[in-house]
Amino acid sequence: MNRRDFLVRSSLLASAGLLARSPLWSSAAIPAPASAPATPPPAPFTEFRPLRRGTGLFTGRGGTIGWLSTPATLVVVDTQFPDTAALCLAGLPDRGRRTLDAVINTHHHADHTGGNGVFKPATRTIVAQTNVPRLMFAAAERAAKAENPVAGPDLTRQTFPDTTFTDVWRRDFGEEIVTAQYFGPAHTGGDVIVAFEKANVIHLGDLVFNRLYPVIDRPGGANIRGWISRLEEAVKTYPADAIYLCGHGSKAFGVTVTRDEILVMRDYLSALLEHVQREIAAGKTKEQIATLENFPGFPDFHVPRPNRLATNLAAAYDELTNVPAT
Repeated sequence: MNRRDFLVRSSLLASAGLLARSPLWSSAAIPAPASAPATPPPAPFTEFRPLRRGTGLFTGRGGTIGWLSTPATLVVVDTQFPDTAALCLAGLPDRGRRTLDAVINTHHHADHTGGNGVFKPATRTIVAQTNVPRLMFAAAERAAKAENPVAGPDLTRQTFPDTTFTDVWRRDFGEEIVTAQYFGPAHTGGDVIVAFEKANVIHLGDLVFNRLYPVIDRPGGANIRGWISRLEEAVKTYPADAIYLCGHGSKAFGVTVTRDEILVMRDYLSALLEHVQREIAAGKTKEQIATLENFPGFPDFHVPRPNRLATNLAAAYDELTNVPAT
């Protein structure tokens, strides 16, 4: 199926409410070779942490899940992978057997959307920025080509959002108002910030990797200059006393951040571009620039495995030299 056929097909299916009922696709779902002994993976450590006014966070395997659970309203932000999505759905505080009002995807990556298929049967709608279904399809297409160059993506293994918006999605549930807002390309081309307005809890998705070298997904629409601007806009837009959640954080610093820590992320990205620009001016190649093991001034970001600094440096080089994202 080509890209045009997908867009036509998905729009027809979404209008009929069928597309999002498809079983999910996960980039992690790669079967072991037949000759390899089956070793079950260790059970992930999970935690439900209440915050305030019925909100909380869930950590497991993948990007941080935010949740709202009150007597009148159930909302979840991001869905991780199928195994932890099932644990989150089963243990969502005070849910009982109620249907969720909404699931919101902060962006298209599989560790934030891979559990959509688990949540879909118990959810009225899955919401995302309008670029997200297209980016999910493109990521599946690239993964399929990497596994088998002649095969197309298996769309039956994905669960797409069925409600999309361009700039702002906002719902007043009475005791809580939930807003998802798109400010422009950053970590991907479809990142949104989700606010539980009355609780004053803000989910930043992957706009912040708390004291970690981030993923910079240029094929998925990432733009480092835009990312810097998005972080500055977030600090100006949302309250200083909000509780901010981020998609990923180091063990030492965790996944709740302050506005000052949002600016640490901004400062890293700014320093990354400045460093690579100096190296380019000095005549160094992309390969030479990407050999750096630790980025100066940000010692907390270094994780030996996987050390994403090399890919960060390469992404900055490509953006500064206008190399097309592929």
